[in-house]
Parts: sequence; C-alpha cells; structure tokens
Amino acid sequence: MRTARAWPLFLFPLGAVLLYLLLGRYPLGLREVMGALFLPGGVDPLSRGVVLAVRLPRALAAALVGADLALAGAIFQGIFRNPLVDSRILGVSSGAAFGAAVAILLGVPWHYIDGISFAFGILALGLVVAIARRFGNSLLVLVISGILVGSLFSALIGVVKYLADPMDVLPEITYWLLGSLAGAGWEDVWKLLPVSIVAGGLLLLLRWKVNLLSLDEREAASLGVDVKKWRTGMVLAGTMLVASAVSQAGTIGWIGLITPHAARSVVGPDHTRVLPASLALGSGFMVIIDALSRSLMESQIPLGILTGIVGVPAFLFLFMRYLARGGGWR
Repeated sequence: MRTARAWPLFLFPLGAVLLYLLLGRYPLGLREVMGALFLPGGVDPLSRGVVLAVRLPRALAAALVGADLALAGAIFQGIFRNPLVDSRILGVSSGAAFGAAVAILLGVPWHYIDGISFAFGILALGLVVAIARRFGNSLLVLVISGILVGSLFSALIGVVKYLADPMDVLPEITYWLLGSLAGAGWEDVWKLLPVSIVAGGLLLLLRWKVNLLSLDEREAASLGVDVKKWRTGMVLAGTMLVASAVSQAGTIGWIGLITPHAARSVVGPDHTRVLPASLALGSGFMVIIDALSRSLMESQIPLGILTGIVGVPAFLFLFMRYLARGGGWR
C-alpha cells in the first residue's frame, strides 16, 4: 500500500518542470513547449530559445538543488536519529556562504564564485571532522562541532558584510545569501550534475544501511555494521550535496527539513523508500518555488524568503500531526 502511494511522488518533479516551462512573462502554450522539446523545427526560434536556453536549464538546476538538499536532509535525520536535523547541522551551508561572500567582497568573477563557495563548504566539513576526531568522534561531538563551526562562519559572514561597501557590494552579498537561481544556465546544470550523480547515487544505492545506522550504535555494531566508517562516508556524501547546492543557489532553508517529513508521511519510516521519495519531493518543490520566485513579481523574490514562507506553515502542520499521533516519529 505504501509503495503504491509512493509512485505519484516520482511524477511530481516531471509535472513541476513542465509547469515551469509554461509559466513566465513570455506566454507559451503546451504545444509550443512540446514542440521546442521534441520538434525543434516545429516552433518559432524565439519560443525555442526561451524553452531550451532559458527556462529548461534553470528548471533542471532548481530540480538538482532541491533534490540535493532534500536527500542530504533525509540522510542526516536518519544518521543522527533526530527529525529536527537538516543540511545546516554540520556548518557546511555557513562555510559555503562565507566563501561566496568573501569572493563577492574581493570582486571575483561570477563564474568562479560557485567553486570558491564549494571549497569553503568542504573546508567547514574538514574542520568539523578534525574537531570530532580530536575529542572522540562520537555522534554528539560531531553535531556540537558542526554547530560551533557553523556559528564561526556565520560570525565571519557578519564581518564580511560589515566591511562591504553598503552602496554596491553589501546588497549583492545579501541577495546571494537569501538564495537565487537567477541567470542559471546549462553550465550550472553541468556543475551540479556530477556531484548529484556520484554522491546522490551512492547514498541511494546504500540507503538500506541508513536503517541500520539509525539504530543505537551498539545494536548496529552487533549486526556487523562498522558504524563509524559508514556514518562518516554518508556524512561526507551528504555534505558534498549540500555544498554543491549552496554554491550554486545560495543558502536555502527548510527544503532539507520539511521534505523528509513529508516523504515519511507518505511512504513510512523505511529509509529505502524515504530517501528516493524525499529526493522526488525536494526536486519538485524547489522547481515550483523557483517558478513562483520569477513569476509573482517583476523583480525575482529570493528563494530563501519563499521557502521560509512555505516551510514554516508546512512544518507546523507536520509537527501538529506528529503530536496528534502521540509523538511517534513516522
């Protein structure tokens, strides 16, 4: 029954992308969109350019960002055995955001900013892992290390914003930190795709191990699982997904927190189903959010604002449902 209910979830991203291609200031009908996708000679060059060069790459970039954040959030919630954990728990989002803020402050060309952001996200993870290993490498130490490193980079972002020119650079940094996919093209898709395929594919292939890692450490070890090795590997893969997404789209909250809860409400607690369902929901949800971002107003609304507006009521609904069921995490 759960499996039958899960199938529509995987059609959700496809429907969201199709809707994305239809929406915009330049009106396009379903026939024009389908013609641009499958019969390039059957539509006028302007419509074909709007679909293939502008809307499609941005829709795919949004889908990849949403899938990365949702999958990472589901992994972290399972591994840390905490339904309130999301992709920001290890300080990677703050590290990647700091890297981008420094790059903008120094006037680095835009096509290098995502690489610098990704490098600082990985640096943040390296600091967290180094601290955790120094003080025992337990789950609690890892989480506390992530919170501390994230707070440090958040403070450093404040320093960068203080030093930035308030008339020019500061608004640019602030807008980037709020999240945006404005101007995303095929080059951004190709940057996101390798990490999504390698790290995301690895996590999906090994998703059955998350069920074991979500058990008590001693219980998991008694079943022959090398808890530290598998947890470290999955945390690294999830972190790469987060760093890749943040480097392309800025800091976007709530996706990694809400979508795993929504997935569990449909497919149950088994992570072999939760992970792919979270990926599908996060992907489609991010595409719809970005469609709203560029369609609701003349100027594009930052993604972080929209995800917060939608995410808070959604989380409240899920939390109230959680309480109504007697506090059982489904």
